[in-house]
Amino acid sequence: MSESLFERLGGTEGITKIADTLVDIHMANPTIAPRYAQSDVKAVKNGAATFFITGTGGPAVYEGKDMLATHKGMNISGAEFLAVLDDAMEALDKNGIGQREKEEVLYVLYSMKGDIVGV
Repeated sequence: MSESLFERLGGTEGITKIADTLVDIHMANPTIAPRYAQSDVKAVKNGAATFFITGTGGPAVYEGKDMLATHKGMNISGAEFLAVLDDAMEALDKNGIGQREKEEVLYVLYSMKGDIVGV
């Protein structure tokens, strides 16, 4: 039987590193950094890791809002969404994640577009 995406991303430890890297990249990205200006970075990293661990079949339980509730009223643009996807691919690259896994992650992230952009 093949490993789950959770396992192939390095389990809890690997995904936590990816989430930390991703949030750091977001904070340096001029397209989306202003969205995080008033954020508790540690909480954002924890939420991203927990969301991703849960969504890839891991043992964490995400207790935050769903994507639509989280982004409603933020009027996120398509350019901001693409910047997030680019940042995610960079974070995966920096953590040595393989092409197959990057494609799966991109598919999952892109599938949430309707709950994030322009809502």
